[in-house]
Amino acid sequence: MATRKGSCDWRFDAGRLCLDLVATGEGSADAPDPLEGPERLAHWLVASGAVPQGTRLTALDHNWLVLFRQLRTAVDRLLTAQLGGRGAEGALERVNSLAAGAPPAVRAVRTGNGALVRGLSTEPDCRALLATVARDAVELLTDPVALGGLRRCEGDNCRRIYLDTSRGRRRRWCSSEVCGNRERVARHRRRNADPAGRSASP
Repeated sequence: MATRKGSCDWRFDAGRLCLDLVATGEGSADAPDPLEGPERLAHWLVASGAVPQGTRLTALDHNWLVLFRQLRTAVDRLLTAQLGGRGAEGALERVNSLAAGAPPAVRAVRTGNGALVRGLSTEPDCRALLATVARDAVELLTDPVALGGLRRCEGDNCRRIYLDTSRGRRRRWCSSEVCGNRERVARHRRRNADPAGRSASP
């Protein structure tokens, strides 16, 4: 799990880039949208691995925010429909349209110590980055094995969708350290608050 500290904490444990984008739309009603400004979108693009560290994004503006939020909504609708056995044709058209664009051209860049790292041939535009996320969503939605592991977190007040790649596919929470730990703490408190539970304890 990767996190970034700052005005918001990013988590990248959903298992796919498109799922990590959807997760940014699942804040509480009294909290700001994690993608509320161009700076935060730029932060997410780098922290999520959508673009390599140090990538210039000088053209990023409010219009990028609108388009990425629209893609986020479309992917969320498709995944929710997949989990609930419903259709979401308008959302599917949106994702397919964006996936048809060309993603950024990548290249290998040699660092000072001789290692090769991923770089981009040119500064990416919004359309290319939307295509990157949309193509990831298409690949997920058309992969029966991956879809078999699609889950919604069972944690209280959590809607996060994630891929369960655990052995036996018995993972219940988006994160054992976050929602899983909250559930364990809540269960412990309920046991301690139960008089019958206390009397049964050694």
